[in-house]
Amino acid sequence: MHIGKLVGQARAPFCSLEFFPPADATQLPDFYATVERLRCLNPLFVSVTYGAGGRRQQNTLDVTAELVRRGLTVMAHLTCVGAEPQGIADYIGQLRQAGVDNVLALRGDPPADQSWDWEQATFRHAVDLVRFIHERWPDMGIGVAAYPAPHPESATFAEDRLHTAEKLRAGADFAVTQLFFDAREYVELVAQLKAQGIVTPVIPGILPVQSFDSLRRMLSLCGANIPGKLYLRLEKAHKEGGAEALRAAGLDYAVKLICRLLDAGAPGIHLYTLNKADMCQRLVEATGRF
Repeated sequence: MHIGKLVGQARAPFCSLEFFPPADATQLPDFYATVERLRCLNPLFVSVTYGAGGRRQQNTLDVTAELVRRGLTVMAHLTCVGAEPQGIADYIGQLRQAGVDNVLALRGDPPADQSWDWEQATFRHAVDLVRFIHERWPDMGIGVAAYPAPHPESATFAEDRLHTAEKLRAGADFAVTQLFFDAREYVELVAQLKAQGIVTPVIPGILPVQSFDSLRRMLSLCGANIPGKLYLRLEKAHKEGGAEALRAAGLDYAVKLICRLLDAGAPGIHLYTLNKADMCQRLVEATGRF
């Protein structure tokens, strides 16, 4: 199924889920058990990641094929890093044979253990990948990333919004945001895109804070900002009740954030699952909006 059409046809808020395939095949039974537990959330679609630099593409292909076999609508991540046109064409051909008709077109991050020169890359930006896919496979569903706070490499908010708009005009059917913690950032992003004549759906990406270590990692990877009041609340919870109290505070904040986003017109919510069923189930049940 074409995810862009599913999003456009949705008449009520939906959730979608992101999974990452285990690197170790012995972990696959537990992974698929998590997927089955989360079926009760009735996700509109699920997405499957792969590692930095396009590593473990085969894992992604195998997992997406199995999830399609299990009756889910699946979107595979696809990055520019180290990619050449023929390699992209071959991989998309394999995805199509497996019944996968949707990709999330990303620039991606180079492997940390390699030096990298984007000026020498065939696909320098995600928009290059979007154009290539849209021209070669016009019936392919294409999602892209959007940043409520600017991408770490964007000089200004305005420049970042122009890059997002460019990807959507190039053929993307919808966008999924990187992590953020302030609903106003999402509202401003959508308003600024609309001011450029773009009304393509933008789905907020949500992950409750689980620990200070995970929070620091999230902030370093996606350039998100954390409101001072939230940080102080998490700090107080951790000081008074330890790790479990911090997780509870993070979950409570995420529930309130989701409700604000849906009230502001977000079509649904994309949950970064971390392959954890309990967290996602608690979040959706506490929200009570799906």
